[in-house]
Amino acid sequence: MKITYTSLKDAYTAEPEVFGDNRGWFMESYNAEKMPQPQPVYIQDNHSYSSTKGVVRGLHCQADPYCQAKLVRCTRGSIYDIIVDVRKGSPTYMQWTKVLLSEENKMQLFVPKGFLHGFVTLTDNVEVQYKVDAPYNKQSERGVIWNDPDLAIDWGVTNPILSEKDGKSPRLKDAGLEFVYRSE
Repeated sequence: MKITYTSLKDAYTAEPEVFGDNRGWFMESYNAEKMPQPQPVYIQDNHSYSSTKGVVRGLHCQADPYCQAKLVRCTRGSIYDIIVDVRKGSPTYMQWTKVLLSEENKMQLFVPKGFLHGFVTLTDNVEVQYKVDAPYNKQSERGVIWNDPDLAIDWGVTNPILSEKDGKSPRLKDAGLEFVYRSE
């Protein structure tokens, strides 16, 4: 597993070693011993499907005590996965990055606790799978509008396909997020 840290504190990509031949390919999609330590204990796998190019899902997170770390991969099609560090006191607070995840590159993105997460589909028929280290809790669910001018994220789309909920999310300054950066 090749680990590459992103420009955001504590976030990284994991690129698996893929072994291919005339039959196809094999890879380890996750191996805790090959990942940066300590690794979260993942308790749930999630799987989403988006039928159309230009779908934006996000920006999402869960408040404490149900805050989630995520390990995200795209197993069909391709996406730009976008994360925003919203941990007050972090050296990368309010900064964002986007990573191309696709069925071809098989890369994964580790999203630390205290980050907003979202993605935009670059193709039709996209499947995204991700591990989380805390259960979903509806009361802890939070969101920030995808086009918040304070974040100025370059999604690569101007007229995305959004859920009603995502289209009505507040700006970051009005979202009431209280994540605090803790250096280890």
